Amino acid sequence: MRKSSPGAARGPRRRPGRIRRIGLPYLLLLPALLLELLVHLVPMVIGIVMSFKELTQFYIRDWGTAPWAGFDNYSVSVDFDAPVGKALLDSFLVTIAFTLLSVGLCWLIGTAAAVFMQDTFRGRGLLRALFLVPYALPVYAAVITWVFMFQHDNGLVNHVLHDQLGITDKPSFWLIGDNSFIALLTVSVWKGWPFAFLIVMAGLQNIPRELYEAASLDGAGMLQQVRRITLPSLRPVNQVLVLVLFLWTFNDFNTPYVMFGKTAPEAADLISVHIYQASFVTWDFGTGSAMSVLLLLFLLAVTGVYLALTSRGRRTAS
Repeated sequence: MRKSSPGAARGPRRRPGRIRRIGLPYLLLLPALLLELLVHLVPMVIGIVMSFKELTQFYIRDWGTAPWAGFDNYSVSVDFDAPVGKALLDSFLVTIAFTLLSVGLCWLIGTAAAVFMQDTFRGRGLLRALFLVPYALPVYAAVITWVFMFQHDNGLVNHVLHDQLGITDKPSFWLIGDNSFIALLTVSVWKGWPFAFLIVMAGLQNIPRELYEAASLDGAGMLQQVRRITLPSLRPVNQVLVLVLFLWTFNDFNTPYVMFGKTAPEAADLISVHIYQASFVTWDFGTGSAMSVLLLLFLLAVTGVYLALTSRGRRTAS
């Protein structure tokens, strides 16, 4: 009879240990995955179901008994000739303009500050800490401070622009009318640019200083170094940063809600507050849920297109 080798006898015994080693990371991630499903996926599914129901204040106590509305809530939301759809479209356009301006300014200011902070000088650490103060402050405390500063009669903004500098002919109303968009954009950029500064500053640490020294010896100025060394090296960082800033800014609810309350001026009617008003102020949760689902689909489409374009750009560059 042929005897089996010792290695062959030990082979099957190693497989259970290998399986346990491979499965251990997934087992450790299981609690976080379950909590993620509980916190995000379950409410998302409930919201989608609510969007197909005629859910008003009469059924809020037991929303499961609300009659099915089919796609009526979606039809009302996208009927841009009717008041509800037209108001949603106007809010969407305002949000697009606000998001593009806010993300662009946050990235520009944050990148400029991070590049400036690369050079060593006295007080650099203190200045870096001061730059991060707007990002570290609680949202409510920061925004409510700006609300007091934007007051018409005794606000600091009018005091500086009108009384001290004489830029404006008279004190302006910043929290109503068309100026509300400028006020909202100012607060959003003030809160958001330190995050861009922090991310870009971390990305700059991976760029070898020898590249700048060699470029300086070749006669390249600061702008040429930024254009040919800094920005290409920061491309992966900026791709993630811009996407995160876009999603955060587009979905921002706290800033406009603290500044204007439940009803924002038409010029600053961001879609997050608009959907809140359509749901919790008018008590039409079915239509509000349909608007939320449409917003989710839009953000998924934008994210997919953005990731596809950036991935193609990386393949082309490589």
